[in-house]
Amino acid sequence: MDELCAELQVSRSTFYGWRQKGRAPRCVKLPNGSLRIRRSALENWLTDCEGG
Repeated sequence: MDELCAELQVSRSTFYGWRQKGRAPRCVKLPNGSLRIRRSALENWLTDCEGG
């Protein structure tokens, strides 16, 4: 998450706000509860944002 937030230049709270609103890229929740985002999902999400 830290790497993603740094890349997007947003805070963790902003990212989690996007998740709550359904506006974040699709996340994968690992058994330990941490979140991961596939690079392909992030790239698709960014492409969708550009078109919006």
